[in-house]
Amino acid sequence: MASVNKVILIGNCTRDPEVRYTPKGTAVADIGMAMNRYYSSDGGDRREETTFVDVTLWGRQAEVAGEYLKKGRPVYIEGRLQMDSWDDKNTGQKRTKLKVVGESMQLLGSRDGGGSNAGNSGPSSDSSFNQSSNQSSAPNDGAQFDAEDDDIPF
Repeated sequence: MASVNKVILIGNCTRDPEVRYTPKGTAVADIGMAMNRYYSSDGGDRREETTFVDVTLWGRQAEVAGEYLKKGRPVYIEGRLQMDSWDDKNTGQKRTKLKVVGESMQLLGSRDGGGSNAGNSGPSSDSSFNQSSNQSSAPNDGAQFDAEDDDIPF
């Protein structure tokens, strides 16, 4: 039976990235993301629900995240879910946590910090970094379209 493990997230960084290196020199960055969902309750009240997700980036993406991402900056992540498990040092109990391993990252918004990119247009406001060479570039966030960026020859 076929299976799919694919996650697409657009949200804001909840903290500055924490970059570290493995003994072999590979960069690893942990970032926190927050995604907001707006909906109306049964009574018609407008509600907001925030979901927090931990994301791990590897290699060049981790280095780029450490250099350009800051708390509050919007980011697009494509990746996969991964379950981490460990034994709690204090209680000895088995612990688990579901996180996202980022396979593709696109910086959103302006280079100077957080906020939305609604006022920005053009290729300099968004940067895309893909980890796998066989994966296409992540789409932009849909908030803008510039016909000059189109590679279609007709």
